[in-house]
Amino acid sequence: MSNSNQKLVVGWILPLAVLWSAFLLFQVQPLISKTILPWFGGSPTVWTTCMLFFQVVLFTGYLYAHLLATYCPRKWQAVVHAALMVLALFLMPISPGEAWKPGADVWPPGYILALLATHLGLPYFLLSANGPLLQHWFSELAPGKVPYRLYALSNVGSLVALLTYPFLVEPNWTLPWQAEAWGWGYVGFAMLLLPIALAVLKNVRSDILPEGDSLASPIDTEAAVPDTRTLAAWLVLPAFACIMLLATTNHVCQDMAVVPFLWVVPLSLYLLTFIFCFDGDGWYRRGWIGPMALGSIVVISLLQIFGGMVEIAWVAVSYFGAMFFVCMICHGELVRLKPAPRHLTLYYLMISGGGALGGMFVSLVCPLIFSQYYEMPLSLIVAFGLAMWVTINATEKRFGSIPMWSMGLLFLGLLATLSGQLRSFHSSYLESQRNFYGVLSIGEVANAANEPILAMYHGQIMHGFQYQQPDKRQTPTSYYAANTGIGLTMSRLDRPEGRRIGVVGLGAGTLAAYGEKGDTFRFYEINDDVLEMAQQHFTFLQDTPADVELELGDARLSLERESEQKFDVLVLDAFSGDAIPTHLLTREAFAIYMRHLAEGGVLAIHVSNKHLDLRPVVLGTCQEFDLETLYITTAPDSATQQTGSQWIITSQNQQFLSDDTLQSAATNLGPKMVYAKPWTDNFSNLLEVLK
Repeated sequence: MSNSNQKLVVGWILPLAVLWSAFLLFQVQPLISKTILPWFGGSPTVWTTCMLFFQVVLFTGYLYAHLLATYCPRKWQAVVHAALMVLALFLMPISPGEAWKPGADVWPPGYILALLATHLGLPYFLLSANGPLLQHWFSELAPGKVPYRLYALSNVGSLVALLTYPFLVEPNWTLPWQAEAWGWGYVGFAMLLLPIALAVLKNVRSDILPEGDSLASPIDTEAAVPDTRTLAAWLVLPAFACIMLLATTNHVCQDMAVVPFLWVVPLSLYLLTFIFCFDGDGWYRRGWIGPMALGSIVVISLLQIFGGMVEIAWVAVSYFGAMFFVCMICHGELVRLKPAPRHLTLYYLMISGGGALGGMFVSLVCPLIFSQYYEMPLSLIVAFGLAMWVTINATEKRFGSIPMWSMGLLFLGLLATLSGQLRSFHSSYLESQRNFYGVLSIGEVANAANEPILAMYHGQIMHGFQYQQPDKRQTPTSYYAANTGIGLTMSRLDRPEGRRIGVVGLGAGTLAAYGEKGDTFRFYEINDDVLEMAQQHFTFLQDTPADVELELGDARLSLERESEQKFDVLVLDAFSGDAIPTHLLTREAFAIYMRHLAEGGVLAIHVSNKHLDLRPVVLGTCQEFDLETLYITTAPDSATQQTGSQWIITSQNQQFLSDDTLQSAATNLGPKMVYAKPWTDNFSNLLEVLK
């Protein structure tokens, strides 16, 4: 190959390939995760399970790159990799078909991993290998040049992919179009790889390296093998950074909603730390990064102690800031330990292995050993110790030579951190269980009259409660009290032959309190822990004179498979929590609901939510289905423990909606309420409904 062609490959084509490969690698993460999210109830754990897959496959890709570069003869490396890239083209498109929708009896983490491996495994594996492999070839094609800045460049491509997804791709294109465009992008990269492979094949320099050797640069062939301590640091530091990333993402998503935007922000900050640390020596400075990490952790702890963390903005900014500085420390220390280019693929292999271990810990181990999300406070305590070590070593001093005022500040910060974070381990709940769908807890509270009440919580959100006095046990409470939208609907709906009621979301089973003899209540619930606790701790289901049917599994998938249920009322009560199952609000979902309503049936939609205003979307979809609507809202009442609620009651039964009692309780939304474009299974945008 001529010098000019080789310069073109080294100077432009190879860096562009690194950038493009990283873009594809990270653009597909929110794409495929959002595609399968509705199949698993919109649980935040879908994202962390997908992240586990990405981390593990990244590790296997780096392992493949390391083995290929170390043991495969030089002339075959490019041939093998290019051939596999072409083979992966036959696996397109990457989107799973309808046959992959899960049943109620599957183990979600295992099913998600199998699904991703089948549809995305080989393409993602090969894209993962491109980072270290292309850098390795760069060190051969341009001997003497340091390839580590290409790692920063790859993270720039990753960051661009993440930032464009929620702001450009998701709001403007449907999921099938996104998947098709990604496939064509993969084809483009495969074509871009061809001139690089040709350059590597023509760059056999038998006068420098004997045939069969790896592509190691002649400059560093004598570089010493890293010692065990260094190898351990290469593994532990990225593992802890990944734990911080996933624990922070879980924490914020539990407090808000499971949306790509809230996946992208922490992951983007995480990638920024790679960019800053690997771009050069000017970004990471122990002297200021260490104190910034300490300060951010102390701020979180003080807000927890004094109850200042109320608004979601404070939650996001404080936790994302702490995560950023801690990841800067982890990746900055990694850069301080980077080896000579000869050991480049081993270095990246250990980094990816650490990330995979961190992902396994958060996604698989923590749900088994913790009943709450304890990985977040534990991570912050460990992070404080790491930041303190970095801060002390920044001045190359020992504890004995540090000024007393500095030691005093560190000690006070440690006390604040321990005090704030250890509070997370103190719980007044009677019982807590954690599974794929989050943390479910049972707790005792009391109203103003000091009457004992048993409540169910999902995360921080109450999902129903029951009075413990025998004469009040069948009193509808919380969002379902007699004067709420659903309470009035049930009182005005009279069917002498008995009513058939469908309910999406069981909670404590409170709605069964409206049951009468001859009625049938069919509850759809995706979380088996909810079924267990509703039957074990509450008596709504046992005390009702109505017949009760319990259907385990995602309500949308269950209703798709069932014959017409002919519900007189279908209640959608899955949106008051932190994780919003958007697939229950789409046009396709409403078509399913309409199929299951009896003639003159009513759809009651609970839209109370702390962070999202779902009214524009629901009203816009109702309008498209020619449904008349009533908006009924009630204020909270601390005396009776009634929770403030917002209900949209909708039907084609104008006679029912014109009932005087319902009309007098309805609230006029006013001219300022703008109906949103109905969501579809392939297009939804939670950013437009953020409060």
